[in-house]
Amino acid sequence: MEKPYRGALSGSAFLMAVSAIGPGFLTQTTQFTAKLGASLSFAILVSILIDIGAQLNTWRAICISGKRGHELADDVLPGLGRVVTGVIVFGSFAFNIGNVSGCALALQALFGMGNGWGATVSAVIVILLFLVPRMGIAIDRFSKLLGVGMIVLIFYIVLETHPPLSQALVESVAPRKVDFPAIITLVGGTVGGYVMFSGAHRLLDAGCQGVGALKAITWASVSGIVITGIMRSLLFLAVLGVIQLGAVIGPTSPVFDAFRSAAGPAGYIVSALVFWLAAVTSVVGCSYTSVSFLANPDERITARRTVLFICLTLLSVYVLQATEFSATSLLIAAGTLNGALMPVLLGVALIAVHKRALVGEYRHPRWATLAGVGAWVGSVYLAYRTVAALAV
Repeated sequence: MEKPYRGALSGSAFLMAVSAIGPGFLTQTTQFTAKLGASLSFAILVSILIDIGAQLNTWRAICISGKRGHELADDVLPGLGRVVTGVIVFGSFAFNIGNVSGCALALQALFGMGNGWGATVSAVIVILLFLVPRMGIAIDRFSKLLGVGMIVLIFYIVLETHPPLSQALVESVAPRKVDFPAIITLVGGTVGGYVMFSGAHRLLDAGCQGVGALKAITWASVSGIVITGIMRSLLFLAVLGVIQLGAVIGPTSPVFDAFRSAAGPAGYIVSALVFWLAAVTSVVGCSYTSVSFLANPDERITARRTVLFICLTLLSVYVLQATEFSATSLLIAAGTLNGALMPVLLGVALIAVHKRALVGEYRHPRWATLAGVGAWVGSVYLAYRTVAALAV
């Protein structure tokens, strides 16, 4: 692999993965496993295939052209870039509020820390990360270290629960239940909104672009989805093992319930650690990607903008805690916008990756186009279901 950005390759893959693996990711996977049992393995497999199609096309369009998501959108349709930036930044801000709140919830479970203190401590840790010299390298290492930590902790729960691996493997291709809303939710949670751009924008910042970096771009884009798939599969197996033991998982704190049922007090501590790791890494990925749409060549200016973004998020968490207003409506609106925009974003990538003015002599392979079109069809259905659910 190319030496100038070798470290950024795995870093960008992990950044994309940990951006997707937030509190919502953990909660959704746990709830769907409790509902569908081993049949969820089919939904996970389908979602991974769709995600690979989406990411392959998006990352190639961005990194080969050397342009960020909103710049590509403007090249495809003048003025669209501003819409994309507005929706992405708004959605990211709303989700970041949920991520910081998730950090506070985890620290409260671990140390009995008040919500305000938990949110503040977590935000300060992330802010310090963006203020260190060579910020990009620090983000890469932070994402990889904490991402591996989450995988190891959940693998421990899998060993404790002894899930039915053979049943899960069989139902990954021959499920007893097929739940399309579950597939849609998993896809949207993995590559929806800002997550589509997090790793690709990191590669651009590391100088990985152009046809000469094609192998590196492909490797990093697929690796990000594979890492996310491993995390979701391990969590699914851990919860499946808990269900097989007869445990009841409640709707309020399903992740904590599942891990505590699996390993008692130790499992509860592990669940809180995993929840905090997932939340704080999502704050990093969400903040970095949002500000990347307002990129500046000077890394110090970018760092200051990111710190400001995190501070505004923390302030919003304080305001929501001090009032009776719930962030739920804000998150629903952000999710709806991201769901509706996803086919537009992927459509832009599919058009851009075939425009000679943007990609030069590069010729996009037919198999990648077909994979992207398949993912686009899935994203259209996602957008339809999202809007239809809001209208009910």
